[in-house]
This record gives sequence, C-alpha cells and structure tokens, in this order.
Amino acid sequence: MSELKGKIDFVLLISAANANPNGDPLNGNRPRENFDGYGEISDVCIKRKIRNRFQDMGQKIFVQSDDRADDGFGSLRERAEGCEALKAEMKQGKKANKEKCAQIACREWMDVRSFGQVFAFKGVDVSLGIRGPVSIHQAVSQSPVDIISMQITKSVNSESGKEGKASDTMGTKHRIGFGLYVVKGSVNVQLAEKTGFSQEDADILKEALKTLFENDASSARPEGSMEVCRLYWWQHDEKTPKTPSAKIHRSVKITPKVERPKSFEDYQVEWEPVDSVKPEVYDFV
Repeated sequence: MSELKGKIDFVLLISAANANPNGDPLNGNRPRENFDGYGEISDVCIKRKIRNRFQDMGQKIFVQSDDRADDGFGSLRERAEGCEALKAEMKQGKKANKEKCAQIACREWMDVRSFGQVFAFKGVDVSLGIRGPVSIHQAVSQSPVDIISMQITKSVNSESGKEGKASDTMGTKHRIGFGLYVVKGSVNVQLAEKTGFSQEDADILKEALKTLFENDASSARPEGSMEVCRLYWWQHDEKTPKTPSAKIHRSVKITPKVERPKSFEDYQVEWEPVDSVKPEVYDFV
C-alpha cells in the first residue's frame, strides 16, 4: 500500500428521476428539501452508499447495514470483538493503548480509515474516536424540486376472517420529478497518514463514486432512477495546495438552460480553470 500522493478534491453530479433520493423520517419519509425548496441528500446517506460499494468490491466494512451484513455479526460491538487483536487490546481497560487500538481498527476496516469511527461500548472501559480523512458535504439540488405524493393500497387480507380481498389504504409514497444534485468532498493527506488511508484506497473511493448506485435499487429508487452523471476528480501534488477546496468546488459552474429542468441535458455544466491541477473528468451520460 503506497502513501497518498497529495490532497484530493472531488465534485460528483448525480440525478434523480421519479425517485426519492433520501427520505426524511421526521417528515413522513418525504424527500429532503431545504426552506427554499431545493432538494437535499444527507452526507450520512451518501456515506452509506459508498460503504455498500466498498463492500461490493470486497473490502471489509465496520458499519454494515443489517440486510447486507456478510460476516455473521449482529452489532458493531460483536464486529469489534470479532477482531481478536482489537478485542485483546481493549480488554486491558484503562491500560489499553488507544493509539494501538485505532491502528488495528483502521487496518481492519476500510470505512474506519476512510470516514473515521467512534468506538464506545457499554461496559468497556476504553473508548476512542478516530477522525477519518474523507469528508463529504450533504448534496443539494441545483434547482427547486417538485415533490409528488401518491397514496398506495393493498389488495390482500392481512388477517384471516375477512370476506374477499380488502383494498385498504396503506399510506403515502413520495418522489421528486427530477433533480440534479451536487456532492462535494475532499481527502485530507495529514489525516490519511494517521489512519493509513492509501493511494490504492483513494482509487477504490473513486470507483465507488463512479458506480454509486449499483445494487442500490429499491421501491423508492427503482433501477435506473438514480444516476451518476459526471465526476470531477482533482489529485494535487501537495499535501496542502495553495488553492482551497471551496474555490476548487466552486470552479464547477452549473446553469439551468430552461426554467424547469427535467434532465441532465437541461443544464450547462462547465469547469472554470483555477490555480491548481486540472481535474480528471468522467462522463456517464
């Protein structure tokens, strides 16, 4: 594993068509939106999809979804204790070397050395927090989104004793007509050196972003409704480039061509040169 060559910045453009990209559980699972009507996808949701792609690519993941668990463990505590080296060190309680615990966890699980993790379990004296090098913003749509709601029903009996089939209302399903979302992120070299995040890990992250919605289909996001449109990837030569990440992220200019965009082609997307390396650009539409 080779050391990370230099700081990384990236901008990912993704589209949602007749899908719910990220439901808000506190608002009836309606697609997230801000007070101005622009759609949002939380950074936690994006990291979950990246973790799933890491897992699909054969990487060991600590924070696994219950329905995708591939190691037989039913909780984070079980998974942590399943690592014999980590378990042995943490058993020492207050005498445990937290730095050694962090090194073991980062070496064992890719998402820990990428995003960081808090290890704090009831009844265990030692707890530690690991700060990861990969930071991701919440995604925001480039135009206000229209939320479409529809009631759904069932036509079968949930309980016996009813005559015939009952068409009972089950609830409401929400989606947006169309939205183009922008995901911004960076990889910090100094933190990568601490967690062991390597250049090879960065290449895996890039591939995960390119294929973010593979194996992610659901009733809320039917196959093909979520799409990666374009990826801008900057790999700098320096650990701390002169050009800040905010300016690099702003160098991608997105302008709607029509009043109500309904596809990626309804936007004009341009990259404005800045005082930094040129990005690698990957088009998927």
